[in-house]
Amino acid sequence: MKINPLIPLTELVDIFDHLREPVSLVERNKRELKYPYYGATGQIGLIDDFKQNGKFILLGEDGAPFLEPNKPKAYIVEGKCWVNNHAHVLKGKVGLCDDDYLCYALNWVDYSNAVTGSTRLKLPQSMMSNLMIPKPSLYEQRQIAAQLKVQFEKVENARKAIEEQRLEIQNLANAIIYQSINERKTNRYNLNKVLNEIKKGIGENWADYPVLGATRNGLALAKEPPGKNPQRYKPVVPGTVFYNPMRILIGSIAFVDDDEIHGITSPDYVVLQGKEGLLDSRWFYYWLRSPLGEKCISSLARGAVRERMLFNRLANGEIELPEYAIQKTASKALKELKYIKMNIEKKMDDISVLPNRLLTQAFNID
Repeated sequence: MKINPLIPLTELVDIFDHLREPVSLVERNKRELKYPYYGATGQIGLIDDFKQNGKFILLGEDGAPFLEPNKPKAYIVEGKCWVNNHAHVLKGKVGLCDDDYLCYALNWVDYSNAVTGSTRLKLPQSMMSNLMIPKPSLYEQRQIAAQLKVQFEKVENARKAIEEQRLEIQNLANAIIYQSINERKTNRYNLNKVLNEIKKGIGENWADYPVLGATRNGLALAKEPPGKNPQRYKPVVPGTVFYNPMRILIGSIAFVDDDEIHGITSPDYVVLQGKEGLLDSRWFYYWLRSPLGEKCISSLARGAVRERMLFNRLANGEIELPEYAIQKTASKALKELKYIKMNIEKKMDDISVLPNRLLTQAFNID
């Protein structure tokens, strides 16, 4: 049975958007960093003064994942803080709506009839009346909020445990790389001497292949279909490493293993293969994602994170290579780690959908 009645959000809350004020990062850095400074989805820095003092629910106005049910759109802040113009500042009406309940409800509610825009969704204050919130009694609201708090704490503890396992796997991969380098004498090479760049597009049969992307977690299906000139998309076959040149500094690097599907990737991506007998591609992928690779990438970077790092820049980097046979042995061990990591990622995916399921159950939605 569903919770009734559903009433417009604006009948349940007081709106304090007049307390918002945006301050640029440059300006904030000139001030004493003392109080939290909040935006659409969380804290984004510190500032020297506060505009809010108390308990409030911040609901994204723009930049929040309104149409993604497994991601939060609202969060609670308490104490002295400053909120910019990318989040609505709300509080449940006294005696009518519990703040904790309100936050949970705002992370469950359907935003499809309230947001505007196409590429960057926006929730104007004038549209918040389209958000329909269940309104049980205040006593029931507090019961629901208390139950959800316990359940969400359990989910968060499980997420932290999985995150620790993910870190342990990464540390083990790094240890395998270090061990292979320290096992015997190594040779120093420029990366352009041990890597081949793949520049040629896939051609007219591009539609036969899935589009693959590089993320912080490695290989993933691309979110967008091929754009203009899809025949220029580059093939990424087993044994290739590729990266997003705009995001390599934050780890958007992928590797297609020998048991994974042949695909294509954006012509803007850099696609590489190790030269046979010199560099094992799987070993190189894990090296590139290790502290050694991060140090190499950082030493070559210029300017802002968003600057492109094409192969001609990466090619100037240096690498200490163990013998090819030692790389292959390490590579085999790294492949075994991949299956453990996949299992961990599956658990993380399962955990990520739990909050929405708990909210749906709490609000008795069929």
